[in-house]
Amino acid sequence: MAAPVMDSKLMQFGVNWARKSAIWPMTFGLACCAIEMMATGAGRFDIDRFGAGVFRPSPRQSDLIIIAGTVTLKMGPVVRRVFDQMPEPKWAMAMGACASTGGPFDSYSTMQGVDRTIPVDVYIPGCPPRPEALLYGLMRLQDIIMREAPSAYIFDSDGTVHRRRSFEEPLIAAATSNKAEAVA
Repeated sequence: MAAPVMDSKLMQFGVNWARKSAIWPMTFGLACCAIEMMATGAGRFDIDRFGAGVFRPSPRQSDLIIIAGTVTLKMGPVVRRVFDQMPEPKWAMAMGACASTGGPFDSYSTMQGVDRTIPVDVYIPGCPPRPEALLYGLMRLQDIIMREAPSAYIFDSDGTVHRRRSFEEPLIAAATSNKAEAVA
């Protein structure tokens, strides 16, 4: 096992700040949540202020995958293959009730949550979640990135990078979209 990559706390802070400020998301829109994800990229919500404005078309160019919609059992291995093609460090978000828990579709062909295939860092509840909820989930992911330790990554002798997943529960980003709920 290799030694920690960086010993300096200031250097690690700088690296984590750069990572959180330049997240390159890849869309994996499978249902109606994808429409809300597209709206988040529009000018009204301005996802560019979080450093995630350009959605990448390839997993090899991205470090965040946003699963938005229903994942079927046939689609599960494809999601895993795409996730494995992403370079480290990489993160995953489950957007919407269908990606998080299967939603209203409890059938023989529907996966009951994408976390059965890939490790999920942030869950965004809703059906479909509003663009504000996606932005809130992105801010929570930035908090996770800032808390990562230097020893979160292991480098093998052949240059392969592995991320140690913490045993903490993934973050559930719940942003209220109803004004009555926000007041209460």
